[in-house]
Amino acid sequence: MQFVDEVTIVVQAGKGGNGCLSFRREKFVPKGGPDGGDGGDGGSVLLRAHGDLNTLADYRYQRKFRAGTGEDGRGSNCSGRKGEDRVVDVPVGTTVVDCDTDEILGDLTEAGQSLLVAQGGFHGLGNTRYKSSVNRAPRQTTSGSPGEAREIRLEMKVLADVGLVGLPNAGKSTLIRAMSAAKPRVADYPFTTLVPNLGVVSVAAHQSFVVADIPGLIEGASEGAGLGIRFLRHLVRTRLLLHVVDPMPWDDADPVDSVHTITHELERFSPALAERERWLVINKSDSLPDAEEEVERMRKALDWQGPVFLVSALSGDGIQALSQAIMRWLEERDELERDDPEFARAEAELRERVDEEAREHIQSLRSPRQDDDDDDDDDEDDDHDVEVVYVR
Repeated sequence: MQFVDEVTIVVQAGKGGNGCLSFRREKFVPKGGPDGGDGGDGGSVLLRAHGDLNTLADYRYQRKFRAGTGEDGRGSNCSGRKGEDRVVDVPVGTTVVDCDTDEILGDLTEAGQSLLVAQGGFHGLGNTRYKSSVNRAPRQTTSGSPGEAREIRLEMKVLADVGLVGLPNAGKSTLIRAMSAAKPRVADYPFTTLVPNLGVVSVAAHQSFVVADIPGLIEGASEGAGLGIRFLRHLVRTRLLLHVVDPMPWDDADPVDSVHTITHELERFSPALAERERWLVINKSDSLPDAEEEVERMRKALDWQGPVFLVSALSGDGIQALSQAIMRWLEERDELERDDPEFARAEAELRERVDEEAREHIQSLRSPRQDDDDDDDDDEDDDHDVEVVYVR
C-alpha cells in the first residue's frame, strides 16, 4: 500500500423526495380530502475517523461519494423513506478543507469522531400540509431540495507526541528502531526514509508515547527542495521535537552548521513550529573519540539552552535515559494543561498558529486548485506506508 497524505474528493448529498399530490378515495367516503405524504430527506455525507487507517491511498482512484436520494411521498399520508447517509472512513488526524473557499471544515483527531461535510436535501411537502379551513382540497406540493455538493481536500497529518528531525543519514530511522519495535528501512545512504514511520515507545506499564520519524530535510526544504514540505506538515501536531545530529557526517560538514540549517528551515516553514520545545540528540556517540568534549563544543557554538542527549542508536547507549526523559516531560505537560487553564489556552493557541502557518505556507507554494495528482507518478514505486508498531 502506498503512502498518500493528501487527496481531493467530491461529495454529493442526496436530493430530498418530492411531496405527493393525492386525495382519499374510498367507497362510502365522499370527498375524503387530501392525503398526500411528505417526501423523505436526502442522505448526508459524513467523514468518520477510523483508527485502523493510516493512509488516504484508497481515495486516489475513487474520488466521488454520493449519498442516497429521499423517496417521494405517497398517498394515504405515507411519507417517503429517508435517503441513506454515506459514511466515508478516513485516518485519524485528517483535516478537511473546502477547495473553493479554503475554509477548514473540521479536524478529525479521535477515532470514531465524525464530521458532516454535505447536508442532505430537505423533503418536499405533500398536499396534506396545505389543508385548511378555507382550502379543503389543496393541490399544492413542494419538491425536495437538492443535496449539498462540495469538493473537499483531505490532509492527513500523523498523530505523534514526538517528531524526529534532522539531515538525511543522521540516524533517525535507526533511533526509532532502537526506541520502539518499529522496523523502518535503514541503509547507509541519504533519503533511505521516504515516508514517515511511527513507533510506539513503551517506557513502563501504562506509560508510552508515539514517535514519528520524518524523512530527512535539506537546505531549501521549506521551499520544496529534496522531499520538501510534503512531510514537514507531519510535524505540526507533535508536542516535542528531537533534533538528531550526526557528529561525524559523511561529507565532513560541521554538525553545528547542520543544526543551523534545520532550524532555519523550520523557521521558514512555520515560525510557531520553531517555538516548539526541541531537544538536541547527538547520535552515533560510539564513533566519537571524545564524546563529552564534542557535546560541550556544540552546546557553546549553538548557545543551546535546552536539553542535550548523547546516544548511540546502534549500540543502545543512552536510549533508555532519553525515553524516560521524554515520558517525564510529556506527563508534566499533561499535568500542567489539566491544572493551569492559562497554560492550556496558550498551548491550544500555539497549535492553531502552527497549523495555520503550515497550511498558508503550503498553499503559497502550490498552484491554484492543485491536488495531489502531480505526486502520483512519484508514488508509483513507493510501497511503503506509515507503520504503527505496538510494543508488548
